Amino acid sequence: MSPERESDGVGWITALKSASIRSLVEQGQLQLGLFDERNLVELASPDYPGERLVACRNDALAKLRAHKREELLAATEANLAKVQQRVHAGKLQGADAIGLRVGRVINQYKVAKHFELSITDIALSWTRKLEEIASEAALDGLYIIRTSVAAAQMDAAQCVRNYKSLANVERAFRSIKTIDLKVRPIHHRLADRVRAHIFLCMLAYYVEWHLREAWRELMFADTDQQAKATRDPVAPAKRSGTAQQKVSTHTLADGTPAHSFATLMNELATVVRNTCRTPDGAPDAPTFDIVTTAQPLHQRALALAQAITP
Repeated sequence: MSPERESDGVGWITALKSASIRSLVEQGQLQLGLFDERNLVELASPDYPGERLVACRNDALAKLRAHKREELLAATEANLAKVQQRVHAGKLQGADAIGLRVGRVINQYKVAKHFELSITDIALSWTRKLEEIASEAALDGLYIIRTSVAAAQMDAAQCVRNYKSLANVERAFRSIKTIDLKVRPIHHRLADRVRAHIFLCMLAYYVEWHLREAWRELMFADTDQQAKATRDPVAPAKRSGTAQQKVSTHTLADGTPAHSFATLMNELATVVRNTCRTPDGAPDAPTFDIVTTAQPLHQRALALAQAITP
């Protein structure tokens, strides 16, 4: 899960590990029946004095994990069946040899804990540990946010929203490292120069962030940002109807093409200024500039950028 992190200077928000969640359930401090009619519950535990716990259950995530678990169990059984066929055919004999071969496949999908194996010199069989599987499945889609922030400063729903905003931080690092700015390789050796290089990359992303916000209406991004503050914080995020229309048609409401940040920057890169001079002219010969005629998209994007107020 994520490490602890600062939240607006008033505390931190992090998530409990799965083992801690299981412990709370086993101790009866968290009743799974509470999620029958709601998907968010705030609770306190003596194991976390002075802290708030916000338990969430995402049904879509629960179904996905259940489906994935069944796929992994079935794939493991298919591999075990291949070993079993070799044992029955007499091509693999001896408990040690069979156990060694089984060991190579049983942990491939990290579900060995869900199988009970029986190995002899001439046979191999297995059964699923149904009770353990059911116990694990009961926690599917369940996660708990842990925070030191007082309820007066941030309610339970806002705690979840702020924790999920960690995705924006991860997206920023990905943009800086690989997608847009590509902070590496760093061709510097002196510490001050390395720090300056990193600072410039961070500054560039600061500019990029403001441009992305200003250009939302020109890109595939959702312009209905106010919905984030009111929608269910636990349920999967959904695009607005306008954003879905842009994604499906690749066009804006006025019929012009929708852009990604990269393609919009490429379009703006076609606006250039050329300094012209006469061929074979003297160094002090007169020059004149020719600027590319800005198209409606260029004018609109530049107008939106000029309206940015950091």
